[in-house]
Formats: sequence, C-alpha cells, structure tokens
Amino acid sequence: MNKPHLLFVCGRHRLRSPTAEAIYRKDPRVKIRSAGVSAKSRHQISDKDLDWADLVLVMERKYKSRILESFRDHPNLPRIVSLDIPDEYERMDEQLIALIQKGTEFHLKEVFGIEPCTAPNGGSATPDDSSEGSIRGSDR
Repeated sequence: MNKPHLLFVCGRHRLRSPTAEAIYRKDPRVKIRSAGVSAKSRHQISDKDLDWADLVLVMERKYKSRILESFRDHPNLPRIVSLDIPDEYERMDEQLIALIQKGTEFHLKEVFGIEPCTAPNGGSATPDDSSEGSIRGSDR
C-alpha cells in the first residue's frame, strides 16, 4: 500500500497545523503537508494541496466548511474530517500534540486501516524553527 497523504489545515497555518506536520513529518506510515485557510496564511490551501491529499484533517469544523465553499468546483475533493481542536494552544504544546495524535491515529485506523503508532515522530517533535515555539496567538 502506498503511504497515505495527509493534509493538516488550520486558520493561518501558524500553530496547530504546523505542529501536526512537525510531529508526523518523520512517520514512515504517511506523507504530510499543512496549510491554512486564511489569505494571511504562511501557506494557504490550494487546488494542488487538495489534488495531493488522500485525507484532509482540519482543526475545526468551520475550516471544512470554508474548504468546501472555496473549492466547490474542485473535482474529486479528498475526504475532509475535523479533529475538533480549538485555537487555544501554543505551537508544540504537549496537550495540542496529544490531541493531534489521538485524532490522527483514529482516522489513520478508520480510513486506511493503519495501526496506531505510539511515537509517530520518532521522539523528535520539534518545529523547524525552535524560536517559533514561544509564539502565542490566534492562527485563525
């Protein structure tokens, strides 16, 4: 089986989806990308991202609605599920990591039949730029 392509999406691609990408980046079971729905995102979700993805994991249900509205003419949208993670965590926050792992592992098992992994990042959950770990602000 080919590795499933997971696209994590939050508001402005600052806190939650980059955290998810960081913790799953080295997971040998999947390929990962992340994006935001806002025009102010560091990386705004695109047709190319949706073409690439097998599963889109949004942090809140409202982002699923925004994707469906913005890309209503997109042929063959991938499945989109919500992790229901509110925008109240700093990047790489331990509770945020636990919530992302819990939801992602559930969907990997449900959608792809992939068994849970206890340490999807090989124990090295660190953002690309460690200075960003102290950022606190809305990623909406």
